[in-house]
Amino acid sequence: MRKKKIEAGVKYEPLKCWVGEQQKVIYETRDDAEMAARWIEGEFGLEVGRLTVYRCEYANHWHVANSSHGK
Repeated sequence: MRKKKIEAGVKYEPLKCWVGEQQKVIYETRDDAEMAARWIEGEFGLEVGRLTVYRCEYANHWHVANSSHGK
């Protein structure tokens, strides 16, 4: 995972790509996407495994999705 220096008071906007009719956050590796999915589950009180990851069909990166709704 590329480390970015986050500066106080500066809004961070993650890279995104279009998947269907919505934009989804890009994760460079499967591990990055898995870590993000587990963090989101914990942060929002979701059951572990509620979110899944998948390789983008349009480029060489990964996305997080709700496992009950597919991509």
